[in-house]
Amino acid sequence: MISAAFSQDAKVKPADTVRSKYLPTGLRLGTDLITLIKSRATQNFTGWEANADVDFYRYYLAVDYGTWSRRDSIVVRPLPALYTPTTKGKYENHGHYFRVGMDINFLLKDPDHNMFFIGFRYGVSYFGESLNYHFPDHYYGIITKSLTENNLTGHWAEITIGIRIKIFPGFWMGYTGRLKLAPGVSGGDGQLLAHDIPGYGLASHANYWGFNYQLFWRIPLRKIK
Repeated sequence: MISAAFSQDAKVKPADTVRSKYLPTGLRLGTDLITLIKSRATQNFTGWEANADVDFYRYYLAVDYGTWSRRDSIVVRPLPALYTPTTKGKYENHGHYFRVGMDINFLLKDPDHNMFFIGFRYGVSYFGESLNYHFPDHYYGIITKSLTENNLTGHWAEITIGIRIKIFPGFWMGYTGRLKLAPGVSGGDGQLLAHDIPGYGLASHANYWGFNYQLFWRIPLRKIK
């Protein structure tokens, strides 16, 4: 009878251990310092970004959310049928974006939950943009054109790599490098070719490098025995 009881416990414990290690131990919430500094230091960009991740053993579910507004002077190349010369215009966009994905941590047994990770993201942004420009005409003098596109949706994929290091209890710092790939834009009525996708960058670039330097605060969810 006693040996049978021990045998049943031996069968149950490994299953419980496997199930327990995939339960989340903490939620980290943070922000990107580079976006905040860039927003204050430059006049042509405004935005912020918030980050969060939660652990499932070596896998971390990661979510990012941010806002993005850009103001630039760009070269306008009208359609040949318009017979207008190349000129400069004032471009503006505004919108928000989010990214969802998974990071794989290669520092499994670190008691401080430090990370060296590789992962992926899928990004989506919702935005609008406008372009104002002037060009000379033989009959009417200087003509002003305004083009606006609203309800645009951008999307792209990312490969990520980075670290998270514990500085003191409850506080982590780290960076995330991003290789952004395969951008696309849908929506609008075709007046204006998409120029800048919030969260991604220039729509004309088939791939883009991104870098975030982040601060995180960790909220413990359970203790590891």
